[in-house]
Amino acid sequence: MTELGGYHDRVARVDLSAGEVQYEGIDDEDAKKYIGARGLGVKYVFEQGPDVDPLGPDNLLAFMTGPLTGTQTVMSGRIAVVTKSPLTETVTDSHHGGWSGARLKWSGMDGLLFTGKSEHPVYAVVEDGEIELRDASHIWGWGIHDTIDELESEVDGQLGKNLSVMAIGPGGENEVRFGCIVNEDDRASGRGGTGAVMGSKNLKAVVVKSGTRMPKPAEPETFKQGYQQAMELIRESEVTAPNEGGLSLYGTNVLMNATEEMDGLPTRNGRYTSTSSEAAATPGDHNIEAEKVSGENVRENILVDEPTCHSCPVACKKEVEVTTTVKGKEMNVRGESYEYESAFALGPNSMNDDRDKIAVMIDRCNDLGIDTIEAGNMIAMAMEMTEQGKLDDLGEHIEWGDADEMIDLLERIANREGDLGDLLAGGANHVAETMDAHENSLAVKGQTIPAYDPRCMKGMGIGYATSNRGACHLRAYTPSAEILGIPEKHDPYEWEGKGELAALFQDMHAISDSFDICKFNAFAEGIEEYVLQYNGMTGLDVTEDELLETGDRIYTLERYYNNLAGFDGSDDSLPGRFVEGDEAVPGQGASEGQLCELDEMKEEYYARRKWVDGVVPDERLDELGIDLGPGTGVSRGDSAAPADD
Repeated sequence: MTELGGYHDRVARVDLSAGEVQYEGIDDEDAKKYIGARGLGVKYVFEQGPDVDPLGPDNLLAFMTGPLTGTQTVMSGRIAVVTKSPLTETVTDSHHGGWSGARLKWSGMDGLLFTGKSEHPVYAVVEDGEIELRDASHIWGWGIHDTIDELESEVDGQLGKNLSVMAIGPGGENEVRFGCIVNEDDRASGRGGTGAVMGSKNLKAVVVKSGTRMPKPAEPETFKQGYQQAMELIRESEVTAPNEGGLSLYGTNVLMNATEEMDGLPTRNGRYTSTSSEAAATPGDHNIEAEKVSGENVRENILVDEPTCHSCPVACKKEVEVTTTVKGKEMNVRGESYEYESAFALGPNSMNDDRDKIAVMIDRCNDLGIDTIEAGNMIAMAMEMTEQGKLDDLGEHIEWGDADEMIDLLERIANREGDLGDLLAGGANHVAETMDAHENSLAVKGQTIPAYDPRCMKGMGIGYATSNRGACHLRAYTPSAEILGIPEKHDPYEWEGKGELAALFQDMHAISDSFDICKFNAFAEGIEEYVLQYNGMTGLDVTEDELLETGDRIYTLERYYNNLAGFDGSDDSLPGRFVEGDEAVPGQGASEGQLCELDEMKEEYYARRKWVDGVVPDERLDELGIDLGPGTGVSRGDSAAPADD
């Protein structure tokens, strides 16, 4: 039982098979070693064992807050969903903002741990430190938006005031491998298939009615100092300054034009690095412009509101409203929000620059409960396969940039309708294996890349390859240094030093994900502000080095889990088009002729991590104080690194 500040010391274990709930405290040593949210969630998943079927009843689905969640800390409204991924077969954590995390903490809970499978669909209601399971048969099959509206009417509360709903749609129910969980503000735990795990358990939604239990700092003066320093830095940053910085004005999609201009925007299923490349328009004459779907364009033409998450002055969410015609039918959509990664995958990577129809696609993904990044990239993969005749035997095809057919295909994917819908719902690895389409896949460990080309931003190359949850920009957000110069400028085309840079960023983000606070803090704050706020809230007295070691411990525990699940350095790879000689960037631009020097960076990275060929040796586990948990069914050496020659 922990007596640290920032925790309620209350976690619910829900056995959905039996319909039973038990409550427990948080082990004090675990809290110190793994903090909370992502870190503590990974510890719980680790103890469940690495051999579970991701879509089986034994897989653990953890909704976790951290010691800073729901506090005065800037941007502290996030929640982590941690599980074994059905998309990648690795451990995964997927976070969303809004108010769900804060309300779960205010309800008196630190986390919810679901195992088993209910005999019939249910939803969970959390209130005043207790959890109740209710029948959800009447809303099974519904989209997320209607589900949320219905549950608001059934539970005594009001959305946006004291009620949050985290739900799945057809994508999760049908176990689409990239099904996601979406809350009432269209904030998604998007990556890794957390929604599919929820669907496999017949769990339709989690409804949280908040109370007034905001954690108070154990050391108020220390916390106040850290908070004030952090707020001052956020207000001064060119990236985060409220109503002035790029994120505040244009949201995450401020990066569309910036990445296009530096010739680093994956286009046409990652074949090219900008929409302006003449080669990107061949074969045929299909030209598109990234600017048409940029944050600047969105703000000028379709922006209607700028809501925010708990305790956030930046307000990066850009709510939009559009009216457009899809297959002869007029559609009006208002949704939150037009994100960069979504716009990339459903836009330039699919050779589509119809701004308004991308807004429709984002809304459909949110309602259907499927990851916008994965869905867009899967469609781009299908477009390239169509071009090469690989879908002919299925009698299926989808042409580059066909926005109307893309919208239709999203519905088919979520509902696993038709040969192509069902095929793509299985994810990139499934498509590659089934259709002999490995060359068309942009996946690392089964998860496709986000909106940064690793031939242009070499830090992203090593970041994608070594991410413990598959290709991801949020494990090690090196564009912070490679594009924005934060904390200092790094040449995006230079590979040397990027292994160490990626490891440092991974550790920092493991810390922030475990607090759980928004990564945008890192555009302004540093480790000093993290230490002050963490110590002030918990009453601990950790140093900067000790906190960084905690980030290393969390990241290494994730890697060790993956090792036990059968992953090693051979899985720290990149799609061939980013590393093979005949796939160097064609056309004209700064990236022309570039490839990603992955092997060199991996050597540097493993040396920094003290891993051997991607495997965590026993001595590294000992140095970081990582112990085998009960239930793993393994012993030291089962995944040990090879002995030194």
